[in-house]
Formats: sequence, structure tokens, C-alpha cells
Amino acid sequence: MAGVSLQDRAWSPYLAGIVIGLLQVPAFLLVETALGASSSYVTVGGLLASLVDPAIGRIDYVARHLAATGKNWWQVALVAGIAIGAFASMRLSGARRHAISPAWGRALASRSSGVRYAVAFIGGFIMLFGARLADGCTSGHGLSGVAQLAVSSTVAVAAMFAGGIATALLLRRV
Repeated sequence: MAGVSLQDRAWSPYLAGIVIGLLQVPAFLLVETALGASSSYVTVGGLLASLVDPAIGRIDYVARHLAATGKNWWQVALVAGIAIGAFASMRLSGARRHAISPAWGRALASRSSGVRYAVAFIGGFIMLFGARLADGCTSGHGLSGVAQLAVSSTVAVAAMFAGGIATALLLRRV
């Protein structure tokens, strides 16, 4: 295996997978939680909403995420670290923004930036809503749940892959 550098345009998925897998160890040992990201949105959203309406903190679901526990803020730090790491990787490697695929790139390029941002926002909201409805996001179910041999996570990951494959096949026809 060739030398690994932070300036590489693409990092080894095997090495990245090992690092992510090893990150589970301090998560379980230090804060007794698994890797995941969607709960961090509830923590931050609940905190911001409680500034406007303190009564929201009395809702049990929100109160659990507003509690000053290591679990809640670990996930917020994880999401912030993902964003910072992605930005640092882009800067170090000299990568530039690219469309997801040529077909989508042409379709989105024909629309205004406002429409593209609106579609991205709506898609992200739907994805986050689904993640909270499933009581966990793809990273939580896929990385942590499957690692713990949780049946619900295995079913969730299978459904995510099936949905992704069906969507790709549908979009390919369009």
C-alpha cells in the first residue's frame, strides 16, 4: 500500500473505515454511546428553540436531548468535526466542488441557484425527519447498530440500501 497523505485527493476507504470503526471504542468507553449524527440536530435545534420558547424543554423527547450529558454533546462535536474535517480535506487536497453525477449535474445546472438550494434543503429535511423517525441515522444504524448486531439496525440498513438502489434505478430511467 502506498504512503498515506492528508493531501491525497481520495483517501483509502479501507483505512477510513478502520479509523471510524476504532472511533467506536472511545465513544462506548468515555460517553457510553455509539456513533451517530442525527441526535445532534435535536440537541442544537432544541437548544435554539428553547431560547425562543423555554417551555419546549418540558417535552420529554426534547428534554432528553437538551440534558447536559456527554452523549448529547459528543454527537454535536462529531458532526462539527465531520464538517471541519471535510473542509480541511478539501483544502489540503486541492479538490473542488463537483456535481454528484453528470445527469444530475446537467439537470441542476439548468436551474437557478435558489431552486438548487431549496431542493437540497427540502431533501435534507426529509432525510433528517426519516432519521429521527427511525430513531437513528444511517451512520448510527450502519456503523454502530450493525456493529452491535442489532436486528433493527440490520433491517434499517437493508431498507436504506434497497431504497437507494430503487431510487438510482428510477432516476436512471428519467
